[in-house]
Amino acid sequence: MLERMRRRNVAAGETAVVLTAARQIGEDLAEGLHGRRAASAAARLRRLLGAGGVLLADLDGAVAASGARPEPEEIGALLAQAYEHATPAQREGWTAAPLLVAGELAGALAATGAAEQDLVAAADLVARSLDHAALRRARARIAQADLRTLRAQISPHFLHNALAVIAARIRPDPDRARTLLTDFADYLRYSFSTKGDYATVADELQAVHTYLELQRARFDDRLEITVRMAPEILPVAIPFLVIQPIVENAVRHGLERKPGKGSVTVSGFGEGPLCVIEVEDDGVGMEPERAQAILAGTGAPALGVPPREAWGSVGLANVDQRLRTVYGPEHGLVIETAPGSGTKVIVRIPRFMRGVTLD
Repeated sequence: MLERMRRRNVAAGETAVVLTAARQIGEDLAEGLHGRRAASAAARLRRLLGAGGVLLADLDGAVAASGARPEPEEIGALLAQAYEHATPAQREGWTAAPLLVAGELAGALAATGAAEQDLVAAADLVARSLDHAALRRARARIAQADLRTLRAQISPHFLHNALAVIAARIRPDPDRARTLLTDFADYLRYSFSTKGDYATVADELQAVHTYLELQRARFDDRLEITVRMAPEILPVAIPFLVIQPIVENAVRHGLERKPGKGSVTVSGFGEGPLCVIEVEDDGVGMEPERAQAILAGTGAPALGVPPREAWGSVGLANVDQRLRTVYGPEHGLVIETAPGSGTKVIVRIPRFMRGVTLD
């Protein structure tokens, strides 16, 4: 029995080593075959296979190697043989296994001194890593395109009203006008910042505060603002321009149509591994079906909302899509609302996630 336990422990240890190596190889290939860490991936593959030499190649030839290498003319002949039928090929003691990424031939993994079945399994690992890396880059491009779209949709309605409010206060209250003009400049600077795709929750809240101060002046101070934020989530990285569009939607579509005073509450807290941010208003609310249509990107036109009023709907759909692109489909916006009962929009994102960093 002790011998069986020893063998099981050895097998478990070997499995852990292989899984760790697989994860590290995936990280090394995060930028593709031509990334800065491709040579590191080749070295890890050589150790994993126990090979005398390993070579990574694209369709044009070798891109990274570790250990022994065949002669240049032998490399070309070996790769051509593997690429011709997209099957493993052997030549002069070397074996090459093609890399099929999303069904397309993308290159080859070649080695000397390794079993062919092990090499084929390693090639499959490399192909999957390259496929996942390509998907991550595609998701990042989509998120960046959505962010550019959102910036292009910064509400001209708000810009016009903010400038009108500032202009109206220049004579009766020049100090307030000067402060509001500074807030307006800060708002524009942040909204069109090119610093990166992510900001801290603290940065987003500063932009929200600036926006709400401008709106408070426009509402003749009838707008009540409450911000409750747990300190531990302030440094959390969040996609740029996530909170502010939600707050703008609360003001424009919840409070502008409500007579008398209105309030907006922005709160945030940690919930285990999640960062939770809630934006709640006591405005006119809406039918839950309309909220679902808004997140689907079809709410405004279907409900006959005039074009100049549709930005909030587009903004929420844009934020929802970007969150799902970055974090996965389970991390989209949640809207709780009913006619006459205000609206609460909830964001739940991981507090820590690989690949989500501040520039």
